[in-house]
Amino acid sequence: MKTIIMAAVMGLVLITAASTSIADSHKAAGKILPYPIYQHKLDNGLNVVTVPFDSPGLAAFHIITRVGARNEVEPGVTGFAHFFEHMMFRGTDNYSKEEYAAALKSTGAAANANTTQDRTAYHMTGNSEKLELMFELESDRFMNLKYSEHDFKTEAGAVKGEYTKNFASPYSQINEKRAETAFTTHTYSHTTMGYFKDIVDMPNQYEYSKLFFDRYYRPEYNTVLVVGDVTPEQVNQLAEKYFGKWQRGDYESVVPVEPEQTGTRYVHLQNGSIPPYFSMSYKGPAFSDSKIDMPALDVLSSIVFSNTSDLYKKLVIEEQKVRSLGGGARDSRDPGLFTIYVSMVDKKDMPYVMQEIEKAIANVKAEDVDAALLARTKSNLKYSFAMGIDTPDAIARSLSHYIQLTGDPESINRLYALYDKVTAADIKMVANKYFVPEHLTIATISEDELGALQ
Repeated sequence: MKTIIMAAVMGLVLITAASTSIADSHKAAGKILPYPIYQHKLDNGLNVVTVPFDSPGLAAFHIITRVGARNEVEPGVTGFAHFFEHMMFRGTDNYSKEEYAAALKSTGAAANANTTQDRTAYHMTGNSEKLELMFELESDRFMNLKYSEHDFKTEAGAVKGEYTKNFASPYSQINEKRAETAFTTHTYSHTTMGYFKDIVDMPNQYEYSKLFFDRYYRPEYNTVLVVGDVTPEQVNQLAEKYFGKWQRGDYESVVPVEPEQTGTRYVHLQNGSIPPYFSMSYKGPAFSDSKIDMPALDVLSSIVFSNTSDLYKKLVIEEQKVRSLGGGARDSRDPGLFTIYVSMVDKKDMPYVMQEIEKAIANVKAEDVDAALLARTKSNLKYSFAMGIDTPDAIARSLSHYIQLTGDPESINRLYALYDKVTAADIKMVANKYFVPEHLTIATISEDELGALQ
């Protein structure tokens, strides 16, 4: 018995040493994610991604559906990507809603989902020994979702309630107005929730809902991602078993291209219930893991708009004209926005504060940022991210973000390798390229009928 135990211990040491060696090799290669990413494509187009991670008995199971508000290209039916985030929990012939919840509970997991403009993500973290049950449950609802017209209308009513609750906030209202103003053609012109008029009409769109599901809930639009106490052989085998018969679709979403903006646009919300507010949104780049633009903009936003910046210290701490200040670009599949957000103390100071922001941008356009500050900022951005990927779910969420953008989880490593290459010249380049008044949309909130910056 002692010999058997000793052999088992030695085997565990060897496995641990091998895992450590793999992680070390990834670190040595300069990869931000120090764990190997295994990818396997099924014949039907489903991508299967496995990341073994030292989390005994624990695994995160995510499915990333690369469908979001961006894909809602037909008029009158916005909000359906988010709608299916709800409907996917309605059950199938094999597992009713209640049976699904009970089976899921047996894995020690709780399933949830969320939607953005570019994707819908379904996720759970549970007992890795129950991984096959996770595969069975998720493949069943992705392939066999069933709901009656009554169920559909009930959930449509719940979505309307969610919209009403969320958009009681003036910030949500101005976000909606800003998107519709900044984008005239591209589907980024509506938020993830969709247009309210479409949500009101949603209960009448039962047949369209089935069409939407049939188009997008197909293997070629999806990635199965498993992180934790698993092996790629195990995950691939289960994927073939439970998703292998999923039929590939033939629908391709064509998203309209946004024409170039040729002048500053303005949008205002009259509301005195919150402190005066304004934002400056410049047209930014689409996500790329091979171009320097987005990393350079991230570094710029940290240097110019973070709470350690000179601008923040002046406006928020010293002069106390501003309650909060921040800015940055959201990663998106198509060109999006770089937005600077400002919550004011007094609305009369809006023009002055905007001038100070423009001066800070002009300074970056004209002068090289300090070399030491640039080095510290790049290091901090990478270090802060690396410190946060320390659990199966955290790793899966990070990889899900890059899968939604490119379909390839290795984008995470390619992107962060670019941060080391950002130079002072790159900061200048993106400042001059993107911060131009012709591509600016200004949004304001105040008690006035008209915005103070128009």
